Amino acid sequence: MIPDNDLPSPLWVFGYGSLLWNPGFEVAEERLARLNGYHRAFCMSSIHHRGTEESPGLVLALDAEKDASCQGVALRVMPGQEPEVLAALRERELISSAYFEAVVTLHAEGHAPFQALAYVIDREHVQYCGGLTLERQAEIIAHAHGGRGPNTEYLFNTADHLAELGIADPDLAWLAARLRNEA
Repeated sequence: MIPDNDLPSPLWVFGYGSLLWNPGFEVAEERLARLNGYHRAFCMSSIHHRGTEESPGLVLALDAEKDASCQGVALRVMPGQEPEVLAALRERELISSAYFEAVVTLHAEGHAPFQALAYVIDREHVQYCGGLTLERQAEIIAHAHGGRGPNTEYLFNTADHLAELGIADPDLAWLAARLRNEA
């Protein structure tokens, strides 16, 4: 966990998955933003929110890759709400220590580069499962269900929200279309 005094001020959070459609906090400002050096991937086994230990689901994570970039949304936390928002995000995102907090530099059209808090996959964690084929991802997502609901709901909400924002993610679009056709 990053010490609070090392976090960006104002506090921005980078949303690339469920934070896009369910930030869980009041957002003061949103900006479409790009993070270089990472890509959005279903590379984390979910044993809490979208699966169980017996039947893990998959959730998105920022996975480091040299020439990659991830389009998402920068969410600015309402001034004065930082302690509560951080506590809620840490409870939600650091539930199993598969993510770690990172201060990253985001790029948004019409703005100078700025820093934000992001949750990044720990490739050494047992829940890391990068490199799965899209077909295998579809099989897992189709059958998983966790404490926050079906894994398909997570996929559909994220894919739909990315499309509404005009952010192309061919892998998520393929997965959503594939699983909607099975429903």
